[in-house]
Amino acid sequence: MTRILLLGGTGDALRIARQLGSGHVYSLAGLGKVPEDLSCEVRVGGFGGSEGMTRYIESERIGLVIDATHPYAARISANAAKASGALRVPCWALRRAGWQPQAGDDWRMVGDWAELSAALAAFRRPLFTLGREPLAHLDEIPPQQFWTVRCLDAHEANPRARILAARGPFTLEGERALFDAEAFDVVVSKNSGGSATEAKLEVARERGLPVVMLRRPELPTVDREFADVAGLLEALRVLPQVARA
Repeated sequence: MTRILLLGGTGDALRIARQLGSGHVYSLAGLGKVPEDLSCEVRVGGFGGSEGMTRYIESERIGLVIDATHPYAARISANAAKASGALRVPCWALRRAGWQPQAGDDWRMVGDWAELSAALAAFRRPLFTLGREPLAHLDEIPPQQFWTVRCLDAHEANPRARILAARGPFTLEGERALFDAEAFDVVVSKNSGGSATEAKLEVARERGLPVVMLRRPELPTVDREFADVAGLLEALRVLPQVARA
């Protein structure tokens, strides 16, 4: 049997994991809810860099690595490509397309936190949808700003920011209600792609709000890339000796 190591943490990865049988491993970094209804093994925690992942792949006799992590999880993607390459184990990656600006959009592209902070200087009520990263900068909030930070994990209260612990998908109606209640004047986002969190961009477009968009990181070359879950599952279907749920 070709034993699969599926690197996940996204909704797309969970869809793949639900198709895998007991001989395979679904690996999560540890953030968010751990699924309990899968046939495959669930592993939680890091590997210890590319060297640790190499040891794991070898000791567990993994025959295929699938990188279905978030598009901005560049480090784990690099580790997966390096580890699988060292052992000559095939590495596949799910690389969903990013969002594209549409008519009426005002996107301000930035490459890092310093550029992001400069782009926000003129605004007062930003909505951050970058995950946990803004939590490390709460002591840097400019005097004129009040932040709303939406991420998976709860966080202690802060007088200069509202921390929303929430998990997508987010509906258009729900996003409209949130924007009404908080009076945001700018949205801060990763270009994650997919439909689960896209509604915020539509609301920003409706209201003429700018979006400060963090550019996608460069990701390593792998043996096969897939634009969607359906294509990857079809490739698994014809792969010899893959145990399925």
